[in-house]
Amino acid sequence: MLYVQLSLYRIVSFAHSHYLSLRSLVRQPLSRGSCSELEGLSGGQVVLCQRQWGAMESVRRGAELSIEECQYQFRARRWNCSTGSGVNVFGKVVLQGQRGYVEVMDESTREAAFIHALSAAAVAFAVTRACSRGELEKCGCDRKVRGVSPEGFQWSGCSDNLSFGVAFSQSFVDDPERSRGLSSSRALMNLHNNEAGRKAIVHSMRVECKCHGVSGSCEVRTCWKVMPPLRRVGNMLKEKFDGATEVQLRKVGSRKVLLPRDPHFKPHSPQDLVYLSPSPDFCQLDPRGGIPGTEGRQCNATSRLAVDGCELMCCGRGFHTARAEVVERCSCKFRWCCSVQCKQCRNVLQVHTCR
Repeated sequence: MLYVQLSLYRIVSFAHSHYLSLRSLVRQPLSRGSCSELEGLSGGQVVLCQRQWGAMESVRRGAELSIEECQYQFRARRWNCSTGSGVNVFGKVVLQGQRGYVEVMDESTREAAFIHALSAAAVAFAVTRACSRGELEKCGCDRKVRGVSPEGFQWSGCSDNLSFGVAFSQSFVDDPERSRGLSSSRALMNLHNNEAGRKAIVHSMRVECKCHGVSGSCEVRTCWKVMPPLRRVGNMLKEKFDGATEVQLRKVGSRKVLLPRDPHFKPHSPQDLVYLSPSPDFCQLDPRGGIPGTEGRQCNATSRLAVDGCELMCCGRGFHTARAEVVERCSCKFRWCCSVQCKQCRNVLQVHTCR
């Protein structure tokens, strides 16, 4: 959906490999007039780019955050949001960041569902954060949160303007799907997962407060609403990934909707992730299909049933064991005043990699 390269920012809608390109703001800043010249931009995205050019840096940052979070969430899986140095090293391109490309084998798998949800959420997150920091002209703190709450505290401070960030993500990220109509199963899947990602942020908003009074008596509390860390959103979406629902396109009356492929499954909620096609096992190298396989991946030999265990990670092929020396800080002591002095300890560890 979204990918970014340091020298060439690209915002991707990966249904039908549709994408747009934004020149690097680092090497060659762009003007609003350049929006209409960018490759792959839908009509609605051109208009929004011209109107909200200042938000494009936040879109770039959102894409980078989604890559980092995806790689963290899947660091111990066969599919690890892998990156590579060339195009199509792992199937169809989904994301590209400073460290390479993040891709999935099939645009309709649960991996694709996760990336759509996470990147839509990350764009909303990054734009909202820019609003709160005063970096965007057309938004700021959420001033609608005012007065006294039912709990008795005073709403004050700078509440995160998540409604603006969500609206921007809906307008920009969803436009390529909506411009092709809502009769495609892929478009409906992408739109559903985009919204599920944004809902993960909305439902995780939390309240922060500050006490006022003599000697911290907290006679008065002022509170404001803040977004959750993106890590919490990633954790939520990872759980949704594990419980994603396989769906198929069906006609209900005059509408086309996605319903569970297995009629015995309960209907998915707006917060759930949905997918159309089963995922490959990601075990074997398949250059033509873009799957790197798990050969050379590090695994945990002491974990037999977990996903990072050598049996599952190596797909039953076995693993190599090597010794590696690691230098770490140890025996740290506090010295008055004011430093910490540590020794350097050398430990020899066993490293296991898949055959």
